Amino acid sequence: MPASQPRSRARDRNNVLNRAEFLSLNQPLKGNQEGRSSSRKQSGQAGAAGAQSSGPKEQRQSQQLPEEDCMQLNPSFKGIAFNSLLAIDICMSKRLGVCANRASSWGGARSMINLLGITGHGIPWIAGTLICLVKSSTLAGQEVLMNLLLALLLDIMIVAGLQKLAKRKGPYDINPGLLDYLTMDTYAFPAGHASRVAMLSKFFLNHLVLAIPLRILLVLWALCVGLSRVMIGRHHITDVLSGFVFGYLQFRLVELIWMSSNTCQMLISIW
Repeated sequence: MPASQPRSRARDRNNVLNRAEFLSLNQPLKGNQEGRSSSRKQSGQAGAAGAQSSGPKEQRQSQQLPEEDCMQLNPSFKGIAFNSLLAIDICMSKRLGVCANRASSWGGARSMINLLGITGHGIPWIAGTLICLVKSSTLAGQEVLMNLLLALLLDIMIVAGLQKLAKRKGPYDINPGLLDYLTMDTYAFPAGHASRVAMLSKFFLNHLVLAIPLRILLVLWALCVGLSRVMIGRHHITDVLSGFVFGYLQFRLVELIWMSSNTCQMLISIW
C-alpha cells in the first residue's frame, strides 16, 4: 500500500490532462458554469421579452400584408369557379378581337367597326337630342326628348362611376379616343356603348310606335354595337354583357323618375 500510493501520485503528476491549462476540458470551473447558465437565462429572458414585444408588431404586419402576397393553400370552390370563368372570358375576348390592330386577321375592317361603335357613343346622341329638342314644337315630343336627355346624362355618370370603381383594363392595350375621354369612358368594365345602346333600344321600343322590322333592326343594332367593342379589343365579353344589364337598369330608373310635361316645360323655359 505505501509503495502504491507514491506510484499513483507520480502517475497523476505525469498525466498531461491534470495540468491547469487542461482542467477546463475535464472538469469545468464552477464560476464558468454559473456564468454560462446565468448568461443563458438572461438571453432566454431577453428572447422571451423580445418575442412578447415584437409579437404584436409582427402580427400587425402580417395582418397588413396585401392579399396578393398571401398564398391560398385551400382556395374555395367559388374562387376556383370565378378564376376559371375569368380565364375563359379573357381567352374568348382575345380571340374575338379580330380588329384590335391593323395586323389582326380583320385589320382592314377596323375603320368600319369603329364607325359602327360611334353610332352608340354618347356625344352624338346628346347633340342630336338637343337639336331635336330645339326644333320640336309638340308637348309630347318635348317630354320624350327631355327624358331621353336625362337618360343619356345618367348613363354617362353611372358608367363613369362604375368604371372608376372597377378600373378594369381591356383585353388589348387600346388607348381610348377623344370622344371616350369626353364621356369619361376610359376603362373596360362596364362597356359604356353597350349600356347606352341597350338603354336607347329599350327606350325607343317603349315610347315610339315602330313597325316590327324596325324593332328587329333596333335590337340587331344594339347587339352589333356591343359586339364591335369586343372585336376592336376595347372590352371583354363580360364587359359588354354587364353593359347590357346596366343599360336595362338605367331604363327602369328613368321610368321611375319620369319627368312630366309640366316639369319639362319649366326646364325648357329656364334653359
